[in-house]
Amino acid sequence: MSEEANKKQYSADSIQALEGMEHVRMRPSMYIGDVGVRGLHHLVYEVVDNSIDEAMAGYCDKIEVTINEDNSITTEDNGRGIPVDLHKKEGVSALEVVMTKIGAGGKFDKDSYKVSGGLHGVGVSCVNALSTRLKATVYRDGKIWEQEYERGKSLYPVKSVGESKETGTIVTFVPDDTIFTQTTEYNYDTLSNRMRELAYLNKGITIKLTDKRNKDEKGEFISETFHSEEGLKEFIKFLDGNREPLIQNVVSMEGEKNGIPVEVAMVYNTGYSENLHSYVNNINTHEGGTHLSGFRRGLTTTLKKYADNSGMLDKLKFEISGDDFREGLTAIVSVKVAEPQFEGQTKTKLGNREVTSAVSQAVSEMLTDYLEENPDDAKQIVEKVKLAAQARHAAAKAREMVQRKNPMSVGGLPGKLSDCSEQDPTKCEVFLVEGDSAGGTAKQGRDRNFQAILPLRGKILNVEKAMQHKVFENEEIKNIYTALGVTIGTEEDSKALNLEKLRYHKVVIMCDADVDGSHIETLILTFFFRYMRELIEGGHVYIATPPLYLVKKGAKKRYAWNDKERDAINAEMGGGAGIQRYKGLGEMNAEQLWDTTMNPDFRKLRQVQIDNATESDRIFSMLMGDEVPPRREFIEKNAVYANIDV
Repeated sequence: MSEEANKKQYSADSIQALEGMEHVRMRPSMYIGDVGVRGLHHLVYEVVDNSIDEAMAGYCDKIEVTINEDNSITTEDNGRGIPVDLHKKEGVSALEVVMTKIGAGGKFDKDSYKVSGGLHGVGVSCVNALSTRLKATVYRDGKIWEQEYERGKSLYPVKSVGESKETGTIVTFVPDDTIFTQTTEYNYDTLSNRMRELAYLNKGITIKLTDKRNKDEKGEFISETFHSEEGLKEFIKFLDGNREPLIQNVVSMEGEKNGIPVEVAMVYNTGYSENLHSYVNNINTHEGGTHLSGFRRGLTTTLKKYADNSGMLDKLKFEISGDDFREGLTAIVSVKVAEPQFEGQTKTKLGNREVTSAVSQAVSEMLTDYLEENPDDAKQIVEKVKLAAQARHAAAKAREMVQRKNPMSVGGLPGKLSDCSEQDPTKCEVFLVEGDSAGGTAKQGRDRNFQAILPLRGKILNVEKAMQHKVFENEEIKNIYTALGVTIGTEEDSKALNLEKLRYHKVVIMCDADVDGSHIETLILTFFFRYMRELIEGGHVYIATPPLYLVKKGAKKRYAWNDKERDAINAEMGGGAGIQRYKGLGEMNAEQLWDTTMNPDFRKLRQVQIDNATESDRIFSMLMGDEVPPRREFIEKNAVYANIDV
């Protein structure tokens, strides 16, 4: 057989049998989702989940997370400490097994943990595999035990390094920059939001986050401590703090139904959006699932029964729908499930059928008691439901107008849309451009094969403060729906978006790099978040980043996207360069706009991602709602960043 034929032969020798840790390093995204910013932060969550498991089992009430000066992470808890005695099957310390074997750990032993947190369940061994160095220190059995690892492999056997009466576990790890090539720098706010969330979801625990890379005005390290005595009740007050309450009380319950721990908190506000947040074992299930279906069923049947019995719906000319009961509602549902079955695109949709009836029953009992004991609040809620039903009927008509082809446009598309010639949506992109002037320049500068332009006139409607039918009646919003080719509304959810006929897989928001441009950008993002969230979750929404400066000296010219770049380019040119500050897209000619902002080879696009749905919800309601003080405080704190990461 020739050498060439031998190379092509497919035999047993061709099969790569990778050991667990090697497989994690070769296919990290299978274990932590991705190797970008999200995956980097997921490493911290995996380690903290171990401490949370100890807390849920009743053995730990303090957790500390520290971002060290070198971007390494240290987590410390006062739990029982990872066992260090000999593991009979593996022949080494249990600590080494937990740290170096995928799938090992107490969370798979129902005697140790009835319920465990974490989405992937891969545990700290996965973190170890994706770290250049990791050190585990365990306080247990009156001694201090220690072991260090390099890319998942132990450097020496577990050893005793001292004595102590304390118990607990300390883990310090350095993310591997050959795996996380995009960045190994931790974002304090991202970790802070998750630690706050965990403190609310697990009341009684104290979680402290410290950033040793930055100091405050007093010269002390940036630090926050999170602790909640009331759990979801406090969480809902925090989330809804920027909205005007319809009822003053938070409706809440905590208990066990059919062997499933259920915790629910809800409140009504005078707004028009529905904000439901659901968790399973501390994981935000943003795709919903059986627990959310149970909540909706319990809410709808109980409220409808009360409203019917009260006679308040007698004069209403049409049927009330489930949507009507959820307008202006903010609710959190948290369940603990021993063996959760996750499904959906990102494995964050709960599939356990037994959870539906457990949550439905819990919500029904909670609401029945509350409505009977608070008749004034009950009346307010039913009146709100009636108004929502009337608005829904108006919205249904407006939605039909959105779906129907406009006779004034070509092929049912908006007249202002300059479409592209490519027919494959995966290769197409549309730019939502602020104003006709910039739209005209963009039309001239684009590549007509795959780039479409939709100019938007002025500032679009602030959907945070508008009723649903007003949103669907808005001309600019109708144009966005029609241009994208998406359809809206299902029996279960009148706002649900169908992306099957999405005409462009990249939707790029392109606004001026000034205050007005940022405001328009935020208005469009608010609309996408409230009415087209599936578009963001599918990774289709981007923000274009036009340059701020043109730096010229003689025949040399370069663009700068911030002050630091501008100064560096000026220095490279020997100083004295002419600097032009762009106030808007309209100041660029078509060639410049293509070179800097639209050419896929050179442009800087920022993909819009929802890292934390509850925090995004809170920020949008703060920025676009009626309450001014929290908005002013947020802008003053974040003004230095000039834009908002969703």
